[in-house]
Amino acid sequence: MAPIKVGIVGYGFATKCFHLPYILPNPELEVYAFLQRAAPPSDPSETPRWGHCTIDFPQAKHYRTAEEFFADELIELVVVCTSTAHGEYAERALVAGKHVVVEKPFVNTSAEADRLIALAREKGKILTVFHNRRFDSDFRTLHHLVTHGALGDILEADIHFDYPDPSWISGWTMKEYTPGQGMTFALGTHTLDQALYLFGRPSSVTGFFRSNRGIDSEVDDTHTIILQYYGEQKNLLVTVKTAIVTNMKDQLRFFVRGNKGTYLKFGTCPQESQATAAPGEPATSPDFGVEDERIWGTLTTTAEFDPKTQQFDEQSKKYVGKYPSLRGWYRGYYENVSAAILGREEVLVKPETARDGLRIIELARESHEKGCTVPWS
Repeated sequence: MAPIKVGIVGYGFATKCFHLPYILPNPELEVYAFLQRAAPPSDPSETPRWGHCTIDFPQAKHYRTAEEFFADELIELVVVCTSTAHGEYAERALVAGKHVVVEKPFVNTSAEADRLIALAREKGKILTVFHNRRFDSDFRTLHHLVTHGALGDILEADIHFDYPDPSWISGWTMKEYTPGQGMTFALGTHTLDQALYLFGRPSSVTGFFRSNRGIDSEVDDTHTIILQYYGEQKNLLVTVKTAIVTNMKDQLRFFVRGNKGTYLKFGTCPQESQATAAPGEPATSPDFGVEDERIWGTLTTTAEFDPKTQQFDEQSKKYVGKYPSLRGWYRGYYENVSAAILGREEVLVKPETARDGLRIIELARESHEKGCTVPWS
């Protein structure tokens, strides 16, 4: 079977570091076309590698206008890698009868997300959002522990994505908030997706938003969102947090407590730094995504979950030890997308879940403004 022809919108950092490394190793996908508005260089010899798509992918089609790009009937899957206008490009792709991967954040509002989801259903096409952090080494490990019962019933989960001083917020000078701005739409969409994937929709949302970057602004760079649940999960409390003034060698990622055990994890998945060091290169190295043993998380459990990696503490009657992190595998995202297009699997990152993440942000904003907890609606 011929590989699925992929058309990529944009040729910036996201394309080179978060998509191409994981598309290229997949034999079911072919990088077929780019929408890059910049003209090809007049002297290719003076253009650095990864400077223009025509230099790096001479066999691929190069389109400079959206009209020409979306009119190409051979493009089967569109990957939207732009920093803005996600909704516009996703809609044009769906109208043209193509499957779509959209970079996060999906769009700016849950209402716009609903409209695109309805359009995808009408066209019978796959629409999915690039929530690659489900494939982080540490989150894959946490998901494995939770689903295999190592922690028992989860009672409390802290999910962090902190930074001591992120460079990209230096240009955040706006004072008034509009949907789509702030750290909740950046790092927060990932951690909210992780919470939704593990625990589902909450019953209520409480939000706290701060500007700690030195200016008085409604646009958050630091946030805390508390999710409460109902029914069988009525004792569950989930805190999703990003803070930009956390000066630690290894940032806290997860502290999850259940009635049978806990998992505590510091340090981040190496895939982003590895891809940034070699932009555009296929992620095929044997050590790609493999965590340093130094930052493996600590599992404490009453269950004999994996005695090989833990020691039994006679005093506490618990198994305690560093639990080996699973390999980070962003390639798994595109393996699932191609399998879904070819009918072998359901798409893992459903647009409805990404929409729910946006709805949580909206409710958290309402909570922050009113100073109260807001029920899910």
